[in-house]
Amino acid sequence: MTLREPTPRVLVVDDNVDAADTLASLLTLFDCSVHVAYSGIEALALGDLLSPQLVILDVMMPRMDGRQTALRMRARPWGQQACIAALTACADDLSASTAQAGMDYYLTKPVSAGMLLDILAKVRA
Repeated sequence: MTLREPTPRVLVVDDNVDAADTLASLLTLFDCSVHVAYSGIEALALGDLLSPQLVILDVMMPRMDGRQTALRMRARPWGQQACIAALTACADDLSASTAQAGMDYYLTKPVSAGMLLDILAKVRA
């Protein structure tokens, strides 16, 4: 009998519905329990319910951007433990500002499957 790796709870947050749903589908193939939020406010509410282990968070969103959302997540008990990955289509290097907001990784769209697998391996460890 072999032991299965734990199934990580992942929250994908992106105001672009197609991008969020596509990323969620990919993560499902990697045996993740995936939930999707389309705004920062929705992400905070889902996070409070689910206590995700990994949050993949779009940086550029209306109303509450990814940096503001990450700061609010880090103020919650589950957010202090979660791995938060910044996600952006922006060519500018926002890694310094995302790190200041408490994000652990900086990903650019389109995200490679290899990069996701690397992050998931760390979350599962």
